[in-house]
Amino acid sequence: MNSLAQIDQAQEAEGAALDINAYMAEQEKKSLLRFLTCGSVDDGKSTLIGRLLYDTKLIFEDQLAALHRDSRKHGTNGEDIDFALLVDGLEAEREQGITIDVAYRFFSTPKRKFIVADTPGHEQYTRNMATGASTADLAIVLVDARQGVLRQTRRHSFIASLLGIRNIVLAVNKIDLVDYSQDVFERIVEEYQEFAGSLGFKSVRAIPLSARFGDNVIAPSQNMTWYDGPALLQYLEDVPLDNADEAKPFRFPVQYVNRPNLDFRGFAGTIASGSVAPGDEVVVAKSGKSSRVKRIVSMDGDLELAREGEAVTLVLEDEVELSRGNMLVAPDARPDVADQFAAHLVWFAEQALIPGRSYILRTETDQVTATITDLKYRIDINSFAQEAAKSLDLNEVGVVNVSTQEAVVFDAYGSNRSTGSFILIDRLTNATVGAGMIDFALRRASNVHWQALDVDKASRAARKDQKPAVLWFTGLSGSGKSTVANLVEKRLAALGKHTYILDGDNVRHGLNRDLGFTEEDRVENIRRVGEVAKLMVDAGLIVLVSFISPFASERRMVRELLSDGEFMEIFVDTPFEECARRDPKGLYAKALRGEIKNFTGVDSPYERPEHPELHLETVGRSTEELASEVEKLLIERGILFNYDQSSWSI
Repeated sequence: MNSLAQIDQAQEAEGAALDINAYMAEQEKKSLLRFLTCGSVDDGKSTLIGRLLYDTKLIFEDQLAALHRDSRKHGTNGEDIDFALLVDGLEAEREQGITIDVAYRFFSTPKRKFIVADTPGHEQYTRNMATGASTADLAIVLVDARQGVLRQTRRHSFIASLLGIRNIVLAVNKIDLVDYSQDVFERIVEEYQEFAGSLGFKSVRAIPLSARFGDNVIAPSQNMTWYDGPALLQYLEDVPLDNADEAKPFRFPVQYVNRPNLDFRGFAGTIASGSVAPGDEVVVAKSGKSSRVKRIVSMDGDLELAREGEAVTLVLEDEVELSRGNMLVAPDARPDVADQFAAHLVWFAEQALIPGRSYILRTETDQVTATITDLKYRIDINSFAQEAAKSLDLNEVGVVNVSTQEAVVFDAYGSNRSTGSFILIDRLTNATVGAGMIDFALRRASNVHWQALDVDKASRAARKDQKPAVLWFTGLSGSGKSTVANLVEKRLAALGKHTYILDGDNVRHGLNRDLGFTEEDRVENIRRVGEVAKLMVDAGLIVLVSFISPFASERRMVRELLSDGEFMEIFVDTPFEECARRDPKGLYAKALRGEIKNFTGVDSPYERPEHPELHLETVGRSTEELASEVEKLLIERGILFNYDQSSWSI
C-alpha cells in the first residue's frame, strides 16, 4: 500500500509539474501590453484599475478581505468597496485619497498579458506620470464627466505624445453622475479630439464608463444602450501592438565588463533594441572598432539568438576597448555620437531651469556633466504654442540645446525610446530635475573639431616658470574680495609671476555688458568668466577672479572646467550687516529701499561655499593678514616655492 501511495503521489506531482509547465508555455505565447492610467486629480484612475482587477477575478481571498477592511477605514464610498485602495498602497495615499507614487500591477486574461501603471494626477507629481509613460504602449486618459477636459488632462496627453505613446483610450469616467448622458460624453470627446488632433496619436478610442459600478469596464453596460463600442477590457485585449521594435537596429549598452578570470572577458547588459546572434558583426559606437560576436552567455547557458529586453553577456572574437558608457551597435545602422544635441525637456524641479547651469546627464548607460546652452522656446500646455522664455518652471515643457562634457551615444527618441532618452540630475542635491527626449544631434557637434596644437599648457607654464591656477574669490558685495585679490596680485607680480585679475565690475563693462542681474543673467555671467579663466590658465597664467558668484552650482561648474588642483575657492566671509555698514558703492542702501532688484543678500540668495579651499573671516583682520592666508594656501598647493618671503611685505 505504501508503495502504491508513493506512486500515486509521484504521479500527482508529475502531473502538477506538467500543468505548471503548460501554463507557463501558454503565458509565453501571449502578447504583453503595457499601459498607464493618467489624467487630472480625482478622475478615478486608481478606482478603474482596482475594478479591472476585481472583475477579472484576479484578487485573492485574503486581498479581498483586506480590501473590505481598508474600505471601512479609509474608503470614500460609504459601505461600498473602494477599489482605489487596491493600488493606493502608501499610507499617505490612503489618508489623503490621492495617488502619489507610480503603482505597477500585472494581470492576465485568456487573450493577453498586461502591465498597468497607475500614475498620479497632481501637478507636483508630473515626474511620476512621465516615469510611468516612458515604457507604455497605450495611455488611458481619464476625464471626470462632470469636469470635462482640464489643464492636467492636456498636460498628460501632451507628455504621453512626447514619450512616444501613439494609442489613447479616452475614458470618460463617472458617467453615472451625469445620468449616463450621451450629450455630455460626445461634448467631452469633441473637446478632447480638437486639441489632441495635433499630437500625433495613431488612435483615440473614447469609452464612457463608471469605474465605481463597472459600467463598460469588462462588459457592455445596460445603462448606455446608445454606446455601441467595445468595453474597456475588450478593447485592451484586441488593440493591435506596434511591432516596429522588431525592425529597430541592434543596440547593446554595456553595463559591466565581466572578467572573472584570465580566460573570460564578456560585456554584460540588456539589449535595448534589435537582436544578435553568434557570428554577427558589431561595432563599438564611440571608437568605430568592429568585431564579431563569439558567444552569447546567459544564466541558462549559451544562446543562439538574443532579442530586445534580454539580459546577456556578449563575448567578442577580438580584444576591443569597451566599457560602461559605451555601446555595441549594428555596423550598418550606427547611432549618433556627439556632445551637442537638441531635445524636448520636461522640468520637474521647484527651482527653475536656467540655461548655462551645469547638471549631471544620465542616459541608458552613460553619465556625463552637461549644460543647457540654449532654451529655444517653452511650449504652452493649453494651446501648444511656442513661447519665448528664459527659464522653465515646475512641470513646464520646452525645447533646449544640450552640451555635454564628453560625447555620448544616442538615437533620436522618435527612433528609439531606450537610447533617445535622458534625465538631468542636480549636482548638489542629486534630485532628478528633468527628463528629456533627444530630437537630433546639432551639426556644430560634428562640424567643429579640436585643432591639435604643438605648444600646450605645460610648455607655456614652463616658459613662465610657474604653475597656472585660478584663485576664485567669492563673497557678498562689499566683503573685500577685490581688495584682497588686488593685494595678492601685487605681491605675485613682485615675485615675477604672470597673473591677471578678472573683477566682476570691470568685466561687466565689456565682455558681459549685455547681462543684467536676474538669476539667468548671473548664471551666464559666471559661465563666460569661467571659460575666460580656463583660457588664461591654458596660457599658463595665475588668474585671480573676484566675483560674488552667488550660486554653488556655477562655482562647481567652473571647477570642473579645470584640471584637478587648478581651481581654488576662497570664501571671503563678511557678515551681511558689516557689508551693509561698509556699503562702499551705496548699493545696499538703494537695495534696502527697494530701488535695486535682485541684489545678492537682500532679495537674491547667496549660497555659502561648504568646502572652500580657504575660508577668510574678515571681521577684525587687516587686508595684509588676509593676503598672507592666501600666501600660505599657494605654498601648500605648490604655486609658490623658492622665493624670498620678505617680498610679501608689499
